[in-house]
Amino acid sequence: MSLLITGGRIVTDKDDYVADILCDGETIAAIGSQLSAPQDATVIDAAGKLVMPGFIDPHVHVYLPFMGTYAKDDWDSVSRAAIVGGTTSLIEMICPGRDEDPWDAYQLWRGKAEGTAACDFSFHMGVTNWTQQTPDLLRRIVDDGVASFKVFLAYKGALGVDDQELFNTLELAEQLGVIVTAHCENETLVAELQQRLLAAGRTGPEWHEPSRPTIVEASGVEHITTFAQLTGAHVYVVHTSNQAAVEAAAAARSRGVNVWVETVISYLTLDETYAQKPDFEGAKYVMSPPIRGKAEQEYLWRALAAGEVSTVATDHAPFDFHGQKEMGRDNFTLIPNGIPSVQDRVNLLYTHGVATGKIDLQRFVDSASTQAAKLFGLYPQKGAIQVGADADLVVYDPGYRGKISADTHLMNTDYSAFEGWEIKGRPEVVTVRGKVMAEGGQFVGELGHGRFLARKPTH
Repeated sequence: MSLLITGGRIVTDKDDYVADILCDGETIAAIGSQLSAPQDATVIDAAGKLVMPGFIDPHVHVYLPFMGTYAKDDWDSVSRAAIVGGTTSLIEMICPGRDEDPWDAYQLWRGKAEGTAACDFSFHMGVTNWTQQTPDLLRRIVDDGVASFKVFLAYKGALGVDDQELFNTLELAEQLGVIVTAHCENETLVAELQQRLLAAGRTGPEWHEPSRPTIVEASGVEHITTFAQLTGAHVYVVHTSNQAAVEAAAAARSRGVNVWVETVISYLTLDETYAQKPDFEGAKYVMSPPIRGKAEQEYLWRALAAGEVSTVATDHAPFDFHGQKEMGRDNFTLIPNGIPSVQDRVNLLYTHGVATGKIDLQRFVDSASTQAAKLFGLYPQKGAIQVGADADLVVYDPGYRGKISADTHLMNTDYSAFEGWEIKGRPEVVTVRGKVMAEGGQFVGELGHGRFLARKPTH
């Protein structure tokens, strides 16, 4: 089966030119002018459109037992939503409980994606405990194709690791060439601030941000990079929300630490006033680290443009407002953390980044696709438009105008954090390994088309 995309403006992290792309089966076979279509080829006219590599979200939660409930999406809903939004590969965080066997957790998480996912997928293996068996189990998981770990310096008594566990994890990662992704906060300070606020009767969602101030997040970055410097491990700071945290990573980098920074689309588009909405509406915007003030948002855009921030992910963690977020109506620490956004990331980044001139098209592609592919062992199979790469392609219509709404999104949540927001541009056609999976904002593919992406350590 062949696919020919003609006359599109091809944009990658480095290039910008007009050409045709011929896909043969699952990969790109040729790039050039006036390419001939084989008899059986599907032909897509991309004149006036952008053609970019399929986008990669390196930080999502799909199956997630968390805070007394479960995330609402499964691989049916999340992969359809991702594809319609232009994302063709997802990397999910595996978050086992402290008493859960890592191999069993890996098998459980992977089994929920296999045979259902429409997009390609991989995992970061969460390390939430350290026993005598842990190193051998983690080596087994790495050998099976998972080339990254995840640690939490938050959620004390639940997912968080202590310093000995952190040191052991980074030491093993360095030995194996595995990158460690890290949620960076100071869990002890967060727990203390939470209790003091609750004791003072400050129970609403507007107090979530003051319980996790920027300095607590920056402290977490300093902590992980100190351990990285001692062990030589490579680390990736997830969902970074503020200037102090980004600068802590930059300071470590200047000392020779191998550290990269991710932000998420919510920090670039929302500000703390959303979590302060009355009548408990602010609960819709509770995530950790919290959404910050406008000044932090503006700084993150500049840092993204300058490359100090490498990637834009979502930290997609979908919970309903009714029945789930409401669990914390009288205690903000019980509000399930997370904002559903996997379908909206690419369009919001284009609308509020490219269309406003905050970032250019190359940085757009780099931060939402290519950097993730390079950091997590997928490049140039993913994140590239070149002969031999997977035919994951997004034909993007910059002239489209529309609005985001929970009434039309494919995510399995009862609200959208961006309800009524206008978007400028959307994916017109999305392919995953040469197969057309979305057209005109509609999912037209097949569930189960997605494939596990076995990755080799590259760090």
